[in-house]
Amino acid sequence: MRERLPEYLKRPIIDTDTTRNVRRILKHNCLNTVCENARCPNKNECYTKNTATFLIMGNVCTRNCRYCNISCQKPEPLDPLEPQHIAKAVKDLGLKYAVITSVTRDDLPDGGAEHFAQCIYEIRKLTPSVKIEILTPDFKNQKDALDVIIKAHPDVFNHNIETVKALFKTARPQGNYDNSLAVLKYIKENSNIETKSGMMIGLGETIEQIKETMEDLHAVNCDILTVGQYIQPSKEHLPVAKYYKPEEYEELKELATSVGITRHQIGPLVRSSYNAASLA
Repeated sequence: MRERLPEYLKRPIIDTDTTRNVRRILKHNCLNTVCENARCPNKNECYTKNTATFLIMGNVCTRNCRYCNISCQKPEPLDPLEPQHIAKAVKDLGLKYAVITSVTRDDLPDGGAEHFAQCIYEIRKLTPSVKIEILTPDFKNQKDALDVIIKAHPDVFNHNIETVKALFKTARPQGNYDNSLAVLKYIKENSNIETKSGMMIGLGETIEQIKETMEDLHAVNCDILTVGQYIQPSKEHLPVAKYYKPEEYEELKELATSVGITRHQIGPLVRSSYNAASLA
């Protein structure tokens, strides 16, 4: 039996002209968002601020991470017009800061790096002043793919480590902890792009393991860290081992700072794209 969600993790349903307008613009441009596909608890709050995290390259994934609500199936071919649609939505929403993420596309030779780049280029054609953050898969740590991203030069490159090393293969059986660190390190060493990563907690990790992960991220000069509570999307996903109390997040903020990561957003409902502009 699944444990009841603590009250401090619940969010009210918000339906306003602004949230309806965001949904209308997304639907008109035939766009997916991670807000809807991953059942993000903050989506209504973000919609009231005229913001959303765009999910590109379809809404099914080639990997089957055991915490994620996005389904694992054979993906459709890329939509060559999607970068233009993303750019138009960014303009129509009046965004000053755009976040673009994707499913993992191991079926593509470059993992979709060029598609990310085209989204960046198209946004800058229409709204050159917009800051762009991308949240990417690991591209199997292919340097050619990462070079495509570096050339497009987003303002922030985000790749989530997601969990501690001891739990990585349980949560992300097709991923690799060291590969994820190597991706962040390569971007940092070969560009002046700011790097960012995020963790879910509540899968059974220890505080010492959280600290070790923070230290690993600091060692590859990761600029920004997000940490939030894992919430089980369904009974088919990994169970929650622990719901961290609000006061424990204050301790984790102190821990991150002590490790050397001073730019962080840590709290029960923090997600990697939540209030992203405030840390950039």
